[in-house]
Amino acid sequence: MDLYRERGFDQTTVAEIAERAGLTERTFFRHFADKREVLFGGSAALVELLVHSVTDAPDGFSPIDAVASALSAAGALLQGRREFARQRQAVITSNPELQERELIKMASLAAAVAGALRQRGATEPAASLAAEAGIAVFRVAFERWVNGPESRPLPEWIDESMQELRGVITAR
Repeated sequence: MDLYRERGFDQTTVAEIAERAGLTERTFFRHFADKREVLFGGSAALVELLVHSVTDAPDGFSPIDAVASALSAAGALLQGRREFARQRQAVITSNPELQERELIKMASLAAAVAGALRQRGATEPAASLAAEAGIAVFRVAFERWVNGPESRPLPEWIDESMQELRGVITAR
C-alpha cells in the first residue's frame, strides 16, 4: 500500500512490492497472480462469508433480512481493517482499471448472495433484488466508513444504510 501511495499503482512493479515485503518475486507470485491481487485477494473470503451467513440465517428471515444479517457479519469481519480499507480505497479510486475491477467484484458478490438466497428458497426476482440492494447498501456504508471523519463501526454504518433503504422503499 505504501508503494501504491508513493509511486502510484501503474508505476509500482511486482519486483518493488516483493523487495519492500522482503520476498522474492517467485514467492510473491505464489500468493498473488498479479499486483492487483494485493488489493482484491480477500474477495473469495468475503464471498464465502456472505454466502454462509445468508445460508445460515434463521428460517423465518425474509430475503432482505438474510442479506442484512450477512452484511453485518461482513462488517464485523472488516471492522478491524479500517486503515487498510482507507488506503486500499484511495488506490482504487485513483485508477479507472481498478475501479472497474471493484465493480466486477461487487457484481460477483451480488450474484453469490442471490444464489445463496435461491438456495434458501427465495424466488426470482426477490433473490436478485435483495442481493443487489444489499450490495448497494454495503457499498454506500463502506464508502461512508472509509471516507467519513467518524470512527463509527462499519456494522453501524451498514445497519443505518439498510434502514435508509427500508425507508426509501416504504416512503410514499
